[in-house]
Amino acid sequence: MKVQYVSICPTQQAQEAGAYSFTPELLASVGARYSRNNEGLDAIASKIDPNNLDKSVDGIFKMIDYGHASIADMTPIALFIDGISQFAAYYLWTLSPTAGGQECSTRYIKIDKDSLLSAEDLGIPEHLKEDFNNYNMNAFSNYTIALEAWTALSEKNPELTKIPEHLINSESEKDKKAVLRMRRNFAFDRARVYLPLSASTGVMMLQSARAWAYISSHLQSHYLKELKDLGDNIAQQLSLGAPRLLKHTKANDGQKNYINNEFTLLTESLLDSIWNKFKKNEHGEVLTENYLEAEDLWYDDELVSMACKSRTNRYSPFGNIIARTSVKFCWLGISFGEIRDLNRHRTGTKYCPLMPLGFYASLDQLPEKKDELSQAIVSCANSFKNTTEYTRNLLKSKVGEYIYFTSLGHQYYFEHTTTADKFLYEMELRTGVGAHFKYAEHCKNLLNLWYNKYPVTKGLIFEGSAEPE
Repeated sequence: MKVQYVSICPTQQAQEAGAYSFTPELLASVGARYSRNNEGLDAIASKIDPNNLDKSVDGIFKMIDYGHASIADMTPIALFIDGISQFAAYYLWTLSPTAGGQECSTRYIKIDKDSLLSAEDLGIPEHLKEDFNNYNMNAFSNYTIALEAWTALSEKNPELTKIPEHLINSESEKDKKAVLRMRRNFAFDRARVYLPLSASTGVMMLQSARAWAYISSHLQSHYLKELKDLGDNIAQQLSLGAPRLLKHTKANDGQKNYINNEFTLLTESLLDSIWNKFKKNEHGEVLTENYLEAEDLWYDDELVSMACKSRTNRYSPFGNIIARTSVKFCWLGISFGEIRDLNRHRTGTKYCPLMPLGFYASLDQLPEKKDELSQAIVSCANSFKNTTEYTRNLLKSKVGEYIYFTSLGHQYYFEHTTTADKFLYEMELRTGVGAHFKYAEHCKNLLNLWYNKYPVTKGLIFEGSAEPE
């Protein structure tokens, strides 16, 4: 694991224009000072010693009576985080719903088994290390087999990829590259289900020092070794960008109690009450059900229609009648890979009890006429049939590291509560050309539930309009 703080320097244009250039803490302290007088920026900046910026920060802090939390909100911090697990990356985004950033993509990058984090790095109990290593070797073996099979199927059955025929038949080098990329993405998107959550990834994230301080404290309070280590590393790097604003970067009892209570709820109350409520097929896959609740305070067909008709594209705002409508939607049993993507939406609240319910193996994407390639993929799926039960038993034994015995294909309950305008934006985005095939299907099903409730909006939503990735 490696966490690196990256500072932002002024552009050449800014330097030539004589624009002010502040350290993150100085920027925040100037902003705080700004609220306590009406002198303007130039007057405040004139009191800054360019040869001793830290002294200037301390001087401003002494001049004002201002809470550190508010100042930390104005302190931008960028961190690059390498060598963390797929699970840790998901957990980071869960804690940071409004952060800007990127993560290494399983759609564009072939993951190698050498990327696996060790049992020691993840704190796997001694008596489970052999099972952990066996699980990961099996997962990567299936990932490799499935990737090769799906690649071959995309060439043998081009209709599966839904690549436009004019691109396939084109002699243009640009179009040929596009076809290769789309076939590669087709295979990656279907084979990724076997990638274990112990495979490493990288995340770049930009947010305020206040947000980072909360995250560091939360992670240091966690029972998982990897997350504790991540919290420690983040705190160390924060000291480079915001050394004066680190009051709340330590583990605390409040965070520990919350985390431990949620784990107890998962291993006791939820484990038995939820497990048997889901229908599964012969391959151990949960048959996904879609639910949507919408509550409007002032519904009128004409007003709703007007609120939608005024939009010219998916970036256009909805009218207030839509924005004032609350929406809760959920899926009973969608894969972690899909949840990971949908979890990145910034609005509302999301809930996902991390108890594996089944395993999705992309079998619904196979051609009707089965051949050896299809059979190879079915065999991979069958080898994962019992993995859900295994992790359930680990949960029963209160082994917190159970999550590292799962893959992107394991299915969970996922719920999102937001407003209708944000819900519809999410549906428009996630049904576009570049969308992952499975969450696009789930989002289309949800939109149909929306249309059933609000039929006047059908044809007014920019479904599937998002650009290719």
